[in-house]
Amino acid sequence: MDDHGWGSNKPPIPPELSRVAEHLRQRPPGHWPLLSVIAGVLVAVGLFTSYYKVDPEETGVILRLGQYHGSAGPGLHFKIPFGVDHVYKVKTGRVLKEEFGFRTLRAGVRTAYSPKSFDNESLTLTGDLNVSDIEWIVQYQIAAPFKFLFRISNPEETIRDISESVVRQVVGNSNVDEVLTTKRAALASDIQREIQQILSQYDIGVRIVTVKFQDVNPPEAVKPAFNEVNEAEQQKESLIFQAREQYNREVPKARGEAKRTIQEAEGYAVARINRAKGEAARFLALLTEYRRAPAVTKQRLYLETLEQGLPQVKEITVLDDKGTRALPLLDLRKSLEKEAGK
Repeated sequence: MDDHGWGSNKPPIPPELSRVAEHLRQRPPGHWPLLSVIAGVLVAVGLFTSYYKVDPEETGVILRLGQYHGSAGPGLHFKIPFGVDHVYKVKTGRVLKEEFGFRTLRAGVRTAYSPKSFDNESLTLTGDLNVSDIEWIVQYQIAAPFKFLFRISNPEETIRDISESVVRQVVGNSNVDEVLTTKRAALASDIQREIQQILSQYDIGVRIVTVKFQDVNPPEAVKPAFNEVNEAEQQKESLIFQAREQYNREVPKARGEAKRTIQEAEGYAVARINRAKGEAARFLALLTEYRRAPAVTKQRLYLETLEQGLPQVKEITVLDDKGTRALPLLDLRKSLEKEAGK
């Protein structure tokens, strides 16, 4: 804002012109040519008041004869002098902040806060009739500078009053555990949305950027008990996270093993079926051959069976037809195995 005031629509008399007029009234008659002095003063004042500068974070609101004429962006601009055009500068490019329950004296690496107590702002009654000590901030941006200047007389106080009212309403509909632990972010989001709705109805050109709980504590008398509750809640959440981690590790592993077992069983079943089909086909082929030449096929099957079985027999005994005595057998296989072992 500039130094010309907020609420008056009547352009003020430039202070330079007032001082010059007072100085002229104190001069004796005939000292200087009066018309020349007045003309010089008017030219000087006109040149001095015909331009203005708007900073990068500001927007200039121009009133011409008390009526809204337009707005000006950052840079150097010209206007009609002698109070015809009046410019109000509004910081539309900056995010402004209102603090509740605390005050920042100096921001920086080591932020300094006011030691004064603001219990009238911070103490809030919850829905289960407990008291909580809440410190929060409301960040907003001026979206319509003309509405912000002239729609209501004191927009900052209006924002503060609405914020306090909404916080007490939202917190009053929640229990103390939700306020202190689990639902702080959700409550802040609800508060931001409700404040924006009310300000939009007032149409004062303000956009709420964020609402954030700076600190939420129980009153000093019951703080130790609530700290124990918070520790228990944190331990509970930690155990839940650990259980979920174990679940996420073991369940996929078990599912993978089950899938592998199922695939192995399916492969074994396919192999058994294919082998059975092959044996059935071989048997049918042998049956066909047997029907064509029974004696030959029977003899061939006998010899093939001996060929498969004899290599697995360790001792062989050959008897003659009468079974009187055993015939000697030259076991060439053992001799060959001994030769191979050497």
